[in-house]
Amino acid sequence: MPSNNGTAGRSFWSDHSVLVTGAGGFVGSWLTASLVRSGARVVAILRDSPGETLLRKQGVSSEVTVIQGSITDYRLVERALNKYEVDSCFHLAAQAIVSAANRSPVSTFEDNIQGAWTVLEACRLTPAVKRIVVASSDKAYGDQPVLPYTEATPLSGRYPYDASKVCTDVLAGCYAATYDLPIAVARCANIYGGADLNWSRLIPGTIRSVLFGEEPIIRSDGSPERDYLYVTDAIRAYMALGMRAADADTRGRAFNFGRGIPISALDLVERILAVANSSLRPRILGDARGEIERQYLDSSLARNFLGWEPEVTLDDGLPETLDWYAEYLQAPRPLAITAGAR
Repeated sequence: MPSNNGTAGRSFWSDHSVLVTGAGGFVGSWLTASLVRSGARVVAILRDSPGETLLRKQGVSSEVTVIQGSITDYRLVERALNKYEVDSCFHLAAQAIVSAANRSPVSTFEDNIQGAWTVLEACRLTPAVKRIVVASSDKAYGDQPVLPYTEATPLSGRYPYDASKVCTDVLAGCYAATYDLPIAVARCANIYGGADLNWSRLIPGTIRSVLFGEEPIIRSDGSPERDYLYVTDAIRAYMALGMRAADADTRGRAFNFGRGIPISALDLVERILAVANSSLRPRILGDARGEIERQYLDSSLARNFLGWEPEVTLDDGLPETLDWYAEYLQAPRPLAITAGAR
């Protein structure tokens, strides 16, 4: 598998003081581990103590300064930035489950919107902060008649999670334009890989079911299409964007990061079953509501400005992901896959 970051990334981040919000989550734990291994001094704000679980799993918990609290607590965020002389901030913390957002929109808005303005305001009033990366999402684009999404596509998210990411995105642009903050925005496709413990998501949920011999569940009718990005490609994207966030041609801009290859929910589950050499069949519920039907991204801007492009295909990423969960869940690994299954 390709490495998380190159030599340039290692030399750039050495000795930088970096705040990562959401460090105890799926993508945040991978980003934190990559920054630590690149020589950065990482500060993490974690709301719940279980958030340290994935940092321990990544092998970096002892090397991260952990602050317990919420990103909606302005004084806590401001103290963290000043006490640890943070010069770089990656804001990834969010309530990221679409179905949970539909059930509980207010708590999602508090975490995702209030959390964003709290972090951005604290960064504005901390002169040492020289670069900020804000995690938006491809969901911010909403349903569109023309695909793939480009950065010029209007932000039209309508459902609770999607709307919260629209607001996060707009707030980042507001602070960049009004206060000349060195902010860049990442709009990533669906990120997958080991350490995603949100079992309601299609890939981890399907893999867990397959490992324990249970039929995988598809909540939709199987037709919705998504663009999937392996987590190490996403981490390279965040770190590349962080390195360039203060540059004149990058600051204040949003960048798409995806493979640009949509796949339906049903086809993706079939791919996972093939990788696992499983004869199980999915159960299709057809009861998902409040989700976008079809999404994928044009990442040309990231290629042209950042030199970033995805390296990991589904054929490579899915077996790596399945192996991670087999170890984590202490489940029997599937039989060796055949070339035909790949």
